[in-house]
Amino acid sequence: MSARRAPTSRVALRYLRFHLPGLAIAAVVLAALAYWDVLSRGLALALAALWVLKDVALFPVLRAAYEPDDSAAPGRPLGELGVAVDADWVRVGPELWRVRHAPGAPALAPGARVRVVALHGLEVEVEMPLGTPPGEGAGRA
Repeated sequence: MSARRAPTSRVALRYLRFHLPGLAIAAVVLAALAYWDVLSRGLALALAALWVLKDVALFPVLRAAYEPDDSAAPGRPLGELGVAVDADWVRVGPELWRVRHAPGAPALAPGARVRVVALHGLEVEVEMPLGTPPGEGAGRA
């Protein structure tokens, strides 16, 4: 989570959008069970109210999961070291990332050590870390 939190109303609306389909399905099922006299109307309403209360009670716990994405959020490879698999792919930790090559940049050599300096969607821009021996890969790809 970033240092600056998004407004609670914005996060709550996102939380609501994710939870409305489940509430709608539960309401339809409870209404059908009440209609067919499997559940009393009062019990169906009480169960629907408990469903809503569950979502309200869990919001403070789950709030961080519904925060808008931050490019420096955990799980992003920005600043991480990796190894070039070939000219177009690098391995950063257990993940493979496609390299976005800067115009005119030479291709990466397989096995070259790189540092992720920018993210472009599902592609990374990399550079050679300081202290890398010459000829071990490209400067910036």
